[in-house]
Amino acid sequence: MNRPNPFKPVRQGASKAPKPIGIAADHGGYELKEYLAGKLREAGYEVVDFGDGRPKEDDDYPDFIVPLARAVAAGTVDRGVGICGSGVGASVCANKVAGVRACLIHENFSAHQGVEDDDLNLICFGGLVVGHALAWELLQTFLAAEFTGAERHRRRLAKVTDLENKL
Repeated sequence: MNRPNPFKPVRQGASKAPKPIGIAADHGGYELKEYLAGKLREAGYEVVDFGDGRPKEDDDYPDFIVPLARAVAAGTVDRGVGICGSGVGASVCANKVAGVRACLIHENFSAHQGVEDDDLNLICFGGLVVGHALAWELLQTFLAAEFTGAERHRRRLAKVTDLENKL
């Protein structure tokens, strides 16, 4: 498969700059969030930071993940990165927002396959689980991937959207 270079920002048309990438974390993911936001900026991405602005032991991941997920669903940011201690809470929380397809990712195959087949738009990490270098590699893979739009994938996603609309 011929995928775009993961080390360059994804361009959505020759003359259009990519939309910003959103990022959010609680205290358990703060250090990883800061690292990834810096790497994204170095790579040429505009980053929208939804917090936490400083690590506080008593903060709660929904306070940061929900605004990020709403921005992803609204198209204000192209894709999102949600981080908490394990990544599980961030994933569960983000998926409560209609239009968001979030997943906890710890390996490369799912980082691209989730976008290509399932139109994944928010990647989640565990700040206490995954190392900085691996998280950066996975994030680059996620951002470089594109939804294939295959009929079978569109059909499945329509069923997910239908489920969201019935809830």
